Amino acid sequence: MHAVRRKRLLFIVLIVSLLASALGLVLYALQQNINLFYSPAQIAAGEAPLETTIRAGGMVEKGSLARQPDSLTLAFNVTDFQHSLRIEYTGILPDLFREGQGVVALGKLRGDGVFEASEVLAKHDEKYMPPEVTDALKSRQMSSESSY
Repeated sequence: MHAVRRKRLLFIVLIVSLLASALGLVLYALQQNINLFYSPAQIAAGEAPLETTIRAGGMVEKGSLARQPDSLTLAFNVTDFQHSLRIEYTGILPDLFREGQGVVALGKLRGDGVFEASEVLAKHDEKYMPPEVTDALKSRQMSSESSY
């Protein structure tokens, strides 16, 4: 009788440890795939982590696009109309990328305050703006109106 209880206890401990391991692996995988969005104002305030993959976005400032000759490397500024963020990107920009339009970039914030993008996403029609950019711009507009 004692051996049967011991086998049951070992079986239960084994099942619980396997479930805990599986849960730990799932949480680890989810943590690696979460890319939080930060506006230029949040980045300027120091809220964004350095050297961690995040999303940043806003409106592309007119006249800020600078291409390096004989290269696919370029830089531009995005703004939430309160702060600007310099983004550097190497690659081909989406066809719909334009100055004065909303974009979201995926990449890492360097220690010098420049955002190094690995991917740039642009709007898909004239009325669409990425939800994160819309929310950030609305919150900046509300806070600037309440300060008057």
